[in-house]
Amino acid sequence: MAARKKSHATHHETRAHRSGARRGRPTWSGHLRLSLVSCPVALYGATTRTADVSFHLLNPETHNRIRMIPTDPDTGPVERKDLVKGYEIEKNKYVIVTNDELQSVRLETTKTIDIERFVDAGEIDRLYWNDPYFLLPDGRTGTEAYVVIRDALAQSRRIAIGRVVMHTRERMVALEPRDKGIVAWTLRSEDEVLDAKKAFEDIPAGHANKEMISIAEKIIDQKEGDFDPSMFQDRYEKALKALIHAKQKGHKPVKAEPVEDTNVIDLMEALKKSLKGKSAAHANSNAKPKKRASR
Repeated sequence: MAARKKSHATHHETRAHRSGARRGRPTWSGHLRLSLVSCPVALYGATTRTADVSFHLLNPETHNRIRMIPTDPDTGPVERKDLVKGYEIEKNKYVIVTNDELQSVRLETTKTIDIERFVDAGEIDRLYWNDPYFLLPDGRTGTEAYVVIRDALAQSRRIAIGRVVMHTRERMVALEPRDKGIVAWTLRSEDEVLDAKKAFEDIPAGHANKEMISIAEKIIDQKEGDFDPSMFQDRYEKALKALIHAKQKGHKPVKAEPVEDTNVIDLMEALKKSLKGKSAAHANSNAKPKKRASR
């Protein structure tokens, strides 16, 4: 009996490792289905904010963390378990919806990502791309079907479009193969994306000076390079961590590095100076180091 339990535990650990337990609990689990082919899968967040600095609100006298207590303006505090959901249809007028009623309108997509069509990635406007998730096989069974779908996507060079319900909301998802797995991107719906033409309609029509454009293009060429996310750091977040570390050590708080800001008066002159400065820096970076004279 003990050996059987050990075997079960080993299987559980293996399954947990393969299903991405090190990434925490899945955001969603169910089945991925392509026509008659399906396999159990789970979604795990592909990004994290755990490194962000966050603060709690404290009582300045006791340094105890305060509690946010739901309060009715007429009757006072209310138990959170007694609260109900209401949708405001007019000012201070609500339609009450129960949890059972919400459950009754949930869709089949709560447990199934049903692939509906395939599109070219370039057809999806970047404004519609939302959050990325890792879509992983959930357990031993169905891995072969998962691999078939992954490889078919890779060879067809298409993006699969399906639907999923996460946090009670139905979302379109775009599935794309990556390495040995599949990345699922939630897509914003049409009513969530604002009209870009309307947003930019107050910008005056016309084109910039051709000579200025030519100089700007040369500056772009000089700054060309590979995308390296490690180059970009949140200076405010970095300053916050330094501040907290300094206060822990009892030191005087440090100040954040100033962000360079300029007020361009003569645009043409500024472009020429930028081009000249970058050219000199580029030349210096490519110059061979001088040999030291032998003693």
